[in-house]
Amino acid sequence: MTFAAGLACEGLKPVVAIYSTFLQRAYDQLIHDVAIQNLPMVFALDRAGIVGADGATHMGAFDIAFVRCIPNMSLLAPADENECRQALTAAYEQNHPVAVRYPRGTGAGVAVGTDLQAMPWGKGEVRRQSGAQAGARIAVLAFGTLLYQAQKAAESFDGTVANMRFIKPLDTALLLELARTHDAIVTVEEGCVMGGAGSAVAEALAQAGVQVPLQILGLSDQFIEHGDPAKLLALQGLDAIGIERQVRERFGNLLASASVGTAAKVKALRG
Repeated sequence: MTFAAGLACEGLKPVVAIYSTFLQRAYDQLIHDVAIQNLPMVFALDRAGIVGADGATHMGAFDIAFVRCIPNMSLLAPADENECRQALTAAYEQNHPVAVRYPRGTGAGVAVGTDLQAMPWGKGEVRRQSGAQAGARIAVLAFGTLLYQAQKAAESFDGTVANMRFIKPLDTALLLELARTHDAIVTVEEGCVMGGAGSAVAEALAQAGVQVPLQILGLSDQFIEHGDPAKLLALQGLDAIGIERQVRERFGNLLASASVGTAAKVKALRG
């Protein structure tokens, strides 16, 4: 970390490829040697989130919380292979320290472009739009690769799904628009809940004076042991089934009232 900071001081732009958990071990250097000087560096954070067989010592659960609180730092969470390429390109174009987090293993199977097209800085996107014209509407804000699990879950309750992509800077314009047009917001991330992306959303809503029901889904407050990544995600309630279940447990009454209202409207139209 310090060697790379020295390179940046001399006009180069180093890319530090490092495990999420190993970045924890260089946290002092990250703050004092990089962020305070606002050096133009890229951090490629491998093994962010659940890592499976490497166990609790390599579980990348905390990088969102400990990176986003550092001034001058930005943090991106691409959803798939192609977005990872775009995110790294966008990070490299910046003139300050930027971290891009991505998980161990395979991606969603999205084709990777051959160009170096950067994603729009600080902008998320809506991947699925709720078709509800009246009644309850829930917006799911996905940070990172859990986007695809969130999309599957949202199909069951006709939720809107946003691919947020940026944890810092957070796309507050998109967030506030979704808060204005929806009855509840759910955030999904493969990182610790406390201090994570969902916390960033809660802070932004509070700062804007917006009150909307908010559910934050992520890794629970425990050290996660080794195991099959898919099974570990399911145990954390972060697969499609688990996300749907938790949303229905929290907003079941809201969804039920919307269904009743829709049914009544259809009956009236048919009558």
